Amino acid sequence: MYLTITEAAAALRAGETTSVELTTAAYAAADAHDEALGVYLARFDETALAAAAKADAELAGGVDRGPLHGIPLGIKDIIATEEGETTAQSLVLDRAWGAGGDAPVVARLRAAGAIVTGKTSTMEYAIGTPDPDKPFPIPRNPWNTERYPGGSSSGTGSGVAAGLFLGGLGTDTGGSIRYPATSCGITGLKQTFGRVPKAGCVPLGYSYDHIGPMARSAEDCAVMLAVLAGHDSSDATSADRPVDDYTSGLTGSLAGLRIGIDRLLDRSPLTAPELDPALDAAVAELVAAGAEVVDVRLPLYDELKTATMAGLSAEAYAYHQPDLRSRWTDYGAGTRMAVVTGALVSAGDYVQAQRVRRVGQRQVAALFADVDLILTPTSACGAPEVDKLTLDKIVDALHTPYWNALGNPAMSVPMGFTADGLPLGLQIVGKPFDEATVLAAGYAYQQRTSWHRQVPPLS
Repeated sequence: MYLTITEAAAALRAGETTSVELTTAAYAAADAHDEALGVYLARFDETALAAAAKADAELAGGVDRGPLHGIPLGIKDIIATEEGETTAQSLVLDRAWGAGGDAPVVARLRAAGAIVTGKTSTMEYAIGTPDPDKPFPIPRNPWNTERYPGGSSSGTGSGVAAGLFLGGLGTDTGGSIRYPATSCGITGLKQTFGRVPKAGCVPLGYSYDHIGPMARSAEDCAVMLAVLAGHDSSDATSADRPVDDYTSGLTGSLAGLRIGIDRLLDRSPLTAPELDPALDAAVAELVAAGAEVVDVRLPLYDELKTATMAGLSAEAYAYHQPDLRSRWTDYGAGTRMAVVTGALVSAGDYVQAQRVRRVGQRQVAALFADVDLILTPTSACGAPEVDKLTLDKIVDALHTPYWNALGNPAMSVPMGFTADGLPLGLQIVGKPFDEATVLAAGYAYQQRTSWHRQVPPLS
């Protein structure tokens, strides 16, 4: 279960393993570790093993649906699946929400032969902090179970890192794919806004939400994105444009690529001392792969980060206002306080945030006229302690919300560890709809490093 998706796909076709064996091993890992990690809200053992047997029969009969055929994946429990209810890890959500059908992204994975193993834990409605008074698992980090795995795609991040499945789906409104990716030492991609349809996903911030792949490697994310991407009429924000070939550019060479880096070391009071040396080492590897790396300064950094946090809270409050009034105590404490702050965002504030986003898009586009990619740290430090977790501490550490305001594709890849053994992440950002270059850079970096190959001590 520590193979990459592409390695497992090759092993399936070489007859070295079967989908049933992979899925059985995935559930064995969950049996061994999930009590400590809180990855699953629901497991689909029976249907998953039946789907795995079907995948084996198809592959044996010459039917090959592509590199995800027979691969076990976890689905964040704000995304609808036909096997069971979607809870959003909340007592509030109507259990009939999304019942009886797959979200378009799940349907696409299933059509590609992927095995849906279950629904993974999150923060309630993908926002806030864990609440021990509610009847849901508290997700934990496999590198240190006293630490947070990052939110809100906590279960998917922790599950991939600990070998409970080979990849999965997360969502990202302010960093909820990239934060668990950096915290758990895996790879996670927030694609361009609109590149992947969001229908069948419980909304948090309508104009900030993304669905994307989480896996061990950039190559795995490329394979998954090739299946997930593309227009769907069920989502009004879905981009109607051709899907790129995300794997053909994974050559390992970055010759001719010009990359800007903003280290953001002065942007967080929580910056770890190991961060700057880790960035130096990452830059050296990218240069060795052929890239030119230059210093840049991200424009309107504080303003755009604020535009995301204020804007998504206003949009979340608009969605939750009726339930907050009638079912206040059914919400977890961290979630209700995070969402109700949206009531303090005036209409004028919200409009101003959207104006800042447009100005930011123009200024960042001008920056991208001189570089092909931009690098930053994903987070200022390693994962915080679960028992000392606050939303302010999360926001202070993260360098992800900036890109939700803009909609650019952004991927986190592992780039080392803190002194106490917690993963650090490198954020690679591209021009809108240029996921291919982001993935190519991540792949080249991972061809030269082994951070994404590290296995947490729990396992």
